[in-house]
Amino acid sequence: MGRGAHPPRLTRRAFLAAAASLTAFRARAAPPPTLFISHPATLAHDPGPGWPDSPQRLRALFAALDDPRFATLARLDAPRAASEALLRVHAPGHLARLQSAAPTDGRAQLGADVVMSAGTYEAALRAAGGAVAAVDAVMRNQARNAFVATRPPGHHARADAPMGFCFFNNAAVAARCALDAHGAERVAIVDFDVHHGNGVQEMFWSEERVLYCSTHQAPHYPGTGTVTETGAHDTIVNAPLRKGDGGEAFRAALTSRILPRLDAFAPDIVILCAGFDAHLHDPLGGLRFVADDFRDVTLRVMEIAARRCGGRIVSLLEGGYVPADLAASAAAHIGALMEG
Repeated sequence: MGRGAHPPRLTRRAFLAAAASLTAFRARAAPPPTLFISHPATLAHDPGPGWPDSPQRLRALFAALDDPRFATLARLDAPRAASEALLRVHAPGHLARLQSAAPTDGRAQLGADVVMSAGTYEAALRAAGGAVAAVDAVMRNQARNAFVATRPPGHHARADAPMGFCFFNNAAVAARCALDAHGAERVAIVDFDVHHGNGVQEMFWSEERVLYCSTHQAPHYPGTGTVTETGAHDTIVNAPLRKGDGGEAFRAALTSRILPRLDAFAPDIVILCAGFDAHLHDPLGGLRFVADDFRDVTLRVMEIAARRCGGRIVSLLEGGYVPADLAASAAAHIGALMEG
């Protein structure tokens, strides 16, 4: 530019275009948010008065998330799971039997710990579909991590049978989605429900690409989860706790058995079976965790996930049967996820 010359004038159109480009760049550079997935249909699963897995569990959690500190949570309605996603882990006959057993009114007892109401099948489809949607979003970098607040839970469901309040195995559906639909080479599942996830363990017993790690009370329902159960490829890691154990024993199990194996496995995504029934007030367990223990395990897993897989975590609600304690514990867990 010659001496005395003036720079070209920036027109309004050019200014707006530049501003739009800068906004788009900042949007791309900003980390994606934590995603919260649920659906009103999951409240319609109603096994009846006195049943531990009551709709009030989610109502309490929804109320807790009205707090302003959760205002930045991205939110998404859980879609129905496609048959293709369910059939990656469940036998065709399992889907057919659940469909035929679903009542149009009243309730149907499928077993000692499995009850269907008119809204159960839809709720179960949304629970599994929410798990798939969470994996899709995290693997596509549309969300940093995700928490799926649906019911019924899933980790007891077997390939061909419901069990323990569970109809579809949401964690297994999520893991297969990551492997088959997104090309993940290794998937880790970390389960801190008070009950051992026997269904997940069965489904991935012979799958060397999936690491299943569980802390749980033992002896306790469903009677599985000993340290000697290691899978066909040594990818099952159980760290049983004794009745009365609290946060100190939980952290010892994590640091001695679970977290080193998770780190060494170097997964492409971590799926959490986030059960909050290890809380000290929960009627279905005998462990003595508090909300800060659930926050602590979340942060510890996040540290490894940040190093190994870009922070990709999908967390799925499992147990927790005192609504107020579930809400406080899940809020602590979600708050930690939002810090990532």
